Amino acid sequence: MGLQHQKYLFDIPEAITYLNIATQSPSFNAMHDAALEGLLKKRRPYLIKTSDYFKPVIELKTLFASLIKVDDYNRIALIPSVSYGIACVANNITLKPTDEILIIKEQFPSNYYSWKKLADTHNATIKIVETPSTSKNKSAQLNTAILEAINDNTALIAMGNIHWSNGTLFDLKAIRQKTKKHDALLIIDGSQSIGALPFSVEEIEPDAVICAGYKWLFGPYGCAYAYFGAYFDNGNPIEENWINRYDSENMSNLTMYQDKYRPLANRYNVGESASFIHIKMQIEGLKQVLEWTPKAIQAYCKTITTKTVKDLEALGFQIEHPDFRSHHLFGIKLPEGITSDTVKKALSKQNIFVSFRGSFIRLSSHVFNTEADFKKLVDCLSKTLKSI
Repeated sequence: MGLQHQKYLFDIPEAITYLNIATQSPSFNAMHDAALEGLLKKRRPYLIKTSDYFKPVIELKTLFASLIKVDDYNRIALIPSVSYGIACVANNITLKPTDEILIIKEQFPSNYYSWKKLADTHNATIKIVETPSTSKNKSAQLNTAILEAINDNTALIAMGNIHWSNGTLFDLKAIRQKTKKHDALLIIDGSQSIGALPFSVEEIEPDAVICAGYKWLFGPYGCAYAYFGAYFDNGNPIEENWINRYDSENMSNLTMYQDKYRPLANRYNVGESASFIHIKMQIEGLKQVLEWTPKAIQAYCKTITTKTVKDLEALGFQIEHPDFRSHHLFGIKLPEGITSDTVKKALSKQNIFVSFRGSFIRLSSHVFNTEADFKKLVDCLSKTLKSI
């Protein structure tokens, strides 16, 4: 038997149809309890031990390493945001004027601005791969366009595992193979895929993976994760904090200043990454995701959305073929004759929560959703179209 819906773990009222985890995940009951435990430590700081700054961090890194198939937790850094992780990467790259940074059109801003600044600093070029304008086989055409854009001038390609607004799947295996041929770095933003779609560092071999923690990984807002490959082993972090230095566990000798960092990606940890409240919530979030497994989550989301996709297409909405997109997140394009404002008002009246991203309504679901949630969405959209 596959994964069953588990709305009972969450505090989502029956009147609410939440199809927007891609923006912000709800917390479940175990996370709430973990946060209270963290608050108790702050309330009674005399209970805090030196090990509390280190052991929970190792546990959390080990969990995330397991999720993305990394052998050594020391290759994981705890960071506050995707933009912080991207900044760490960009801080360790020097470009030539002939170099190109490859990104996808309408990429999320946090995975654009640092690259634009880096390119401008070195008089290099941002090269944007356009989304095909044709209505069929967009995913295949986009992946072909990405592969064709990689050449000897490509210094790095920064992209997601899927497109953040519509769920288009990217062929990372083929892209990685092409980047290796041209000595280009591959930097992955896994914010909208890791946790709900299987991902393996062993398989893809990216140079870095940055991932927001408050979406599919069920962490609190203000947490993120990063994997750094061998290219960054001796890099420069964007901040210097005491806990990232060698032998920092020995607090009595902290003023015996160390030139040496803790191993591998530890130098990129944000200061105060052992936040007692956040880290306990993050640990519970990752434990639950690993128990569910991304593969089972993906299968569950496919099961509860298959009929909906057919119903929406019958109403005139455009949706990428299921073989070329994710099932936990996908975009639907409005039929002609209806505006996004009209749809927003109709959905709002029915307490249906989705995202509007570019020309798409972005639908995102998880184990707290059921087919009934999507039926409510289809009924609302159908009535709205008929009223025009």
